[in-house]
Parts: sequence; structure tokens; C-alpha cells
Amino acid sequence: MTRKIDNARARSAKQARHTHHHWRRDLVELAALFTAVAVADTIAKTIVNGPDGPVLLVASAVALLATAGFHTWWSRHHGHAPPPGDTGAPRTAGTTGREEPQASAIGTTTAVTGRPQPELSDKALWRMRTTVRDEPGSLAALCAALASIEVDILSLQTHPLADGTVDEFLLRAPADRPAAELTATVSRAGGTGTWIERADAHDLVDAPTRVLALATRTALDAAELPLALRQLLGRCSIRSLPGQSPTGARTNRESAPVEGVLEGTLMRLRDPAGGTLTVERAHLPFTPTEFARARALVELDARLGPRIPRSQDVLTLPEGNSITVQRAGTDDLDAARALHQRCSKRTLSLRYHGPGGDADRYLNHLLSPRFGRTLAARTASGRMVALGHLLWDGDETEVALLVEDDWQRRGIGRELLGKLVALALETGSTSVYAVTQAQNTAMVASMRALELPLDYQVEEGTLVITARLAPVTDADAGGIVGGTDAAAPAATEAVAVTRQSGYEDARSLPGSAPRR
Repeated sequence: MTRKIDNARARSAKQARHTHHHWRRDLVELAALFTAVAVADTIAKTIVNGPDGPVLLVASAVALLATAGFHTWWSRHHGHAPPPGDTGAPRTAGTTGREEPQASAIGTTTAVTGRPQPELSDKALWRMRTTVRDEPGSLAALCAALASIEVDILSLQTHPLADGTVDEFLLRAPADRPAAELTATVSRAGGTGTWIERADAHDLVDAPTRVLALATRTALDAAELPLALRQLLGRCSIRSLPGQSPTGARTNRESAPVEGVLEGTLMRLRDPAGGTLTVERAHLPFTPTEFARARALVELDARLGPRIPRSQDVLTLPEGNSITVQRAGTDDLDAARALHQRCSKRTLSLRYHGPGGDADRYLNHLLSPRFGRTLAARTASGRMVALGHLLWDGDETEVALLVEDDWQRRGIGRELLGKLVALALETGSTSVYAVTQAQNTAMVASMRALELPLDYQVEEGTLVITARLAPVTDADAGGIVGGTDAAAPAATEAVAVTRQSGYEDARSLPGSAPRR
């Protein structure tokens, strides 16, 4: 009740103020009218009392009427005044004084210009790189050429060179615009060595944000370095060449210098874990900017030292026992050797495809984060009872399992395999495969339990089971088009990440059996 009374008083005060201002405005207008009449009377008397005064007044009236008539005629025949209702505000729907065009068809919208404008669903994303002359106006000419074929530039990165500049674009073009038309347009605008491939929504993240995210992933997990380099540099082949063999003997391979080496399409960096990281792509030379970024990421990894995330998952087995699954590394070497000692020769033979006595010499390689990721299953007392390995092998990724005899047939291997596949998906792998023997029914059953499309290949007693994680799309194709590189294949042969052991007999390594 009190609030209503206050509101009524406020309205009364407002009306009183409004009435007060109304009377004051009327008094001012009345005073102005009296002044105008007095001035007009004075001027009229002065003119009338002079020679030919009345004639002069009539002539002035006729001249004013003629001027008003001419202005009216001119406005009707040369209309350039604003249309009725134009207030000068920005023209939007409802303020233009005319009906806005509506959607003329499903999937298209007619703009004010009358041209059909495609929606986002009719657009395609492209990632393009081209080299232009380092002189004023070269980039502007390139942008104008792209705009002439209705291509939007979403982002741009520049890589300075000694005799030019490499411009890297993220483009949005009409979906029916072929790559050949884009590259031809760029070539006519002065671009050379043009390379183009399809992009996706993940490429819309701006470069600084993406680099910070990669640095964060590398800081949390040493195994992320090769994968981070792959995402930083795009399509390339990454090989990790260790400085020693599985037996611990030094190799004759020369390691890269501390500052690294850049040689066109090849980049060699010193691996903080020992050995050399070799980055290579088929046709597109690395720029000094890319080399500096890669070297900075490797230096970050070297400063942080060995590290593995220690998060863990607790799984309850059907009989009620609980096991803990967490990442394993070279610090778990003794526990892994003890697991080998408790396993039967048959179990070791099925896992390593050879005599079980040589199994221990593979552990340094398998537990290193440079060659993949390892999951260990432990009992409540901390005893390691199973190991699961995820080994990088290009777009495909190998999985391998070892479960202690007393703990087999309890679902541990299936749980480890499911988590390894999840890790493979996180790294962008398109498939996983297991190299085993036909009599290893437990591994076959675990792969079938993934409920993924499987491919079986058998040769000389070796069974390779491949599970497809994602279909191959046209967006995966890319290549160099235009300029002197027109003869290069449109799709590069480089894979996402390739892990090579660097040993002279790769088949001596577990998890490195040749694909058939």
C-alpha cells in the first residue's frame, strides 16, 4: 500500500513539473510572436513611407511566391530527398519503409541486392598456402582475387622468407567451388607453389589458442610431444629414432645438434628423451617460422623432463575384486619385469611372437612415452597384473595386451583394450590393429567386444585384426597445386604420425610386426 501511494505521489509531481514547463514554453512563444509583429510593423511602415513603398512590398511577395513554386517543381522532378519515414537510423527490417525480402527457397536467402546468398551449409572450409612477392600490394591483390569468386578469408598467417612471404589462409568458399578454381585464381593474382586441402571446424580455432593448448598438453604428458608436433605442423611424417637399441647398446646414428636442422621438407630435432626426432612431409617445405615453433615445443618438453599423468581408474571385476588402471612409464620397469617372470612361456610367446626369454629387452622401448602409451593394471596391494600398449604407427595405431596367467579370463584385457582405443581416438587415429596368433582366442574376443568394423588378415600363422575408428573422408585429401608444383600429386602420401623404431631389424620388436 505504501509503495502505491509513493508511486502516485511521484506521478503527481511529474505531472506538476510537466505543467510548469508547458506554461513557460507558451510564454516564450507568445513573447517571440509579439517581437516578430513589432519588427514586421516597423519594417512595413518604413517601406510604405518611402518612395514606391507599396510597389516594393508587392514585388517582394511575388518573388517569394515564385521561389516557393520553383522549389516545389524541382523537388517533384528531381527527387533526391530521403523517402518518407526515413529517420537517418541504420536500415534494418522494419525501418526501411519497405518489406524485406523473405527466404525464396529452402537453403538460400535473398539479400537486399536481390542475389541469392548461400547459407553456411552450402559453404566449404579450405586451408591454403601460397607464396607471394614481398612487396606492397601483393597480399591485397590476392585478397581481392579471392573476394571476386565469393571466397571469405577467415584467418591468415604469414611466414616471412628471404625472397618472399608464405601466406597461409583458412578460407570459406561456396561448396560447389572446386579446389582447382581456387588455386587458378590465386595463381593469376601472383601466388606460386599453392597448396590446398579441405579443413574442418577444428581449424577455426585461432593460432595462439591452438599453440597454447598444444603446449599445455605437452606439459602434462611427455607422450604428447610427437602428437603435438603433428597438430602444429599439419600433414607430416614424424619418426623417433632412439639413441640406443632395445638391448641398451649405443647405435652409430648421429644425433641432431641442439639447435636442430632445417633442410627444406625435412626437420631434425634433438629428442629430449634421447635420439632424434625427424619431421618430414612430401612436398611442402617447412618455413623458418614453423621450425622455430617446433623447436620451442621441443625445448619446453626438455625443460619439464620425464612426466606421466598419474590419474587412475578403479575397476571392479565380476568376482568383486578391484583393480586400478593408470599410465605406466620407464619408472615401472622393475614391476613390468616381475610381471614377465610370473607369466608362462606360452603367454609371453603369444604376446611377443617369439621366445619368451627375450621379452625383458623390449620393455625399455615399450614403456617409453616416445613410442606410445602404456596402461598398467594393479591389484589393491600394488602388484602389476597386466599391461596394455598403444604404439604409434601412422594413421593406424597398434594395440597389444599382456595379462598374467592367474588373472586371465576376468575381463581385464577387455577393459584395458577399451581404454587404449579411447586414447587412440583422442590422438586422432583412424584405426587400431592387433598383431597376434590365430590360437590367441582371448585377444580375438577382446577385439570383437569393441563392436567396431573389423578386418582380418591371416598369413603364415600371424593374424592381424584391424578395427576402423572413423571413416575416411574427402577432407583428408590435400596436395600442392599450381605454379611449378602442378605436377605433384593432389594427395600427399604422408600419414599423421609414423613411429619407426630405427632398429635394423624392425621385426625383432614386439608390436612392430609387418602389416599384411
